[in-house]
Amino acid sequence: MSLLLSLSPSLSRAPRRLRVRATALRAPALARLGTVAGASAPRVPLFIDGEFVQSRATSHIELRDPASQDLLGLVPNTTNDELARATSVAREAFASWKKTSILTRQRVMLELQALVRAHTDEIASSITREQGKTLADARGDVFRGLQVVEHAAAIPTLMMGESLPVSKDMDTYSIRQPLGVVGGIMPFNFPAMIPLWVFPLAIACGNTCVIKPSEKDPGAMMILARLASEAGVPKGVLNVVHGGTDTVNFLCDSLDIRAISFVGSDQAGKSIFARATASGKRVQANLGAKNHGVILPDANKNYTLNQLAGAAFGAAGQRCMALSTVVFVGSARSWLPELVERAKKLKVSNGFEEGADLGPMISPQVFEVFFAVEPNMAKQRAEDLIQSGIDEGATILLDGRGIKPKGYEKGNFLGPTILANVTPKMKCYTEEIFGPVLVCLEAETLDEAIAIVNSNPYGNGTALFTNSGSAARKFQEEIDVGQVGINVPIPVPLPMFSFTGSRGSIRGDLNFYGKTGVQFYTQIKTITALWRSEDAVGAQASVNMPTLR
Repeated sequence: MSLLLSLSPSLSRAPRRLRVRATALRAPALARLGTVAGASAPRVPLFIDGEFVQSRATSHIELRDPASQDLLGLVPNTTNDELARATSVAREAFASWKKTSILTRQRVMLELQALVRAHTDEIASSITREQGKTLADARGDVFRGLQVVEHAAAIPTLMMGESLPVSKDMDTYSIRQPLGVVGGIMPFNFPAMIPLWVFPLAIACGNTCVIKPSEKDPGAMMILARLASEAGVPKGVLNVVHGGTDTVNFLCDSLDIRAISFVGSDQAGKSIFARATASGKRVQANLGAKNHGVILPDANKNYTLNQLAGAAFGAAGQRCMALSTVVFVGSARSWLPELVERAKKLKVSNGFEEGADLGPMISPQVFEVFFAVEPNMAKQRAEDLIQSGIDEGATILLDGRGIKPKGYEKGNFLGPTILANVTPKMKCYTEEIFGPVLVCLEAETLDEAIAIVNSNPYGNGTALFTNSGSAARKFQEEIDVGQVGINVPIPVPLPMFSFTGSRGSIRGDLNFYGKTGVQFYTQIKTITALWRSEDAVGAQASVNMPTLR
């Protein structure tokens, strides 16, 4: 189990039939897990220079089970000295790691993917306890990250450059070289998948990493750090730090760090992008989203309604690719009552409970400590946006507020909620709710639906449900969104492609994983070489401007 689960007495409250057997941290690491004076919860360690070490921090962030509010642990606000050490050892490790052969780095990725696969249940259990999503969904979290590790094992091919003879005895060729130290600032909603988008590919390219997992659910990343060490990642190549605003600012400002990968909220992402680029860093930042599903009357009704319910309410709506908005075209609006009935049947409970379809929202606290907003609760913010929709004229067809699953009355639960008669000017439409809330709009034609989607500032994902090939072709050509699904509700590409959110959903011009991921973590060097055959016998200098013929 995760380092927190292995120590937390609250684990005993998980339903016995769904407890997961797994290997805990090595004994030396556990021995370093201390407790704060007056507190029984374990402190989450740092991972620096290949070792789990206890932070000297004097302030900590509470880590709570979102289904019960039980205190699971204390996450340190890493000190400046510890942050400086983490980046320093990463810089020093880069000097040797960048010289490691591409085949050696490939072998490490092969070992890592095997270990992640073998420890999927351990990682998933940590995710469910700390983040709240169902155990099945948590396994999917791990699996989609694992696919990126598997793709990173193809690094010899991914790193290939180009070569061209440009003149007699002259060649120009390009090679890809690593950047140096890469920083990762990770979100709470995918505590395994997103880190696995970042550090394996960055390391395979020859970089070293300093990763900050979300303070809400760091356990998965700590397990991954252990597995990376077991896979052969040398000391100092991967480091893990914790904290809030100060930690993020340090990563953005540090001159030792060459690039930042970030996934999270709009405001945090825009701030990180501005601050990190100001210090000369390359940045890729995935921000907010408002993903639309467009439903044509000719779509398969049963399939479409099932996919809508799953994509809108799965993971309690806490996915950057959640289908949070639906546009019913023409007579498809008559399907709404059936959608409501399906949503009513979804079971809301602790993610460990058998049959649970969605768990709690992440926390009663703000999404991220460094997210500079009023200190609203995540659940309360979603409920406020629901109420704003009602106040502005929307019709609530299904109200999930006030739900209290038996045995978990203190949890951060919000049941599936459906708002109809929503218009594009309503606050519940213009803002990302990030909860199990589906807002429903209507359009008379496909053209009108496309105009609604394209008028929204976000461009992460969208989906069209239809049985018409011509409608699908029109939609995919005219829609201004980076990732398009045709009868696929959450069109997250496999890692041989890239995650291509666009417009207001991204800052930076290079996306995560795939070919653009390799481009982000490397820089191109172009060499023009002349080896004159005449030089073997010639001795006369040339003073003219060289020309290529």
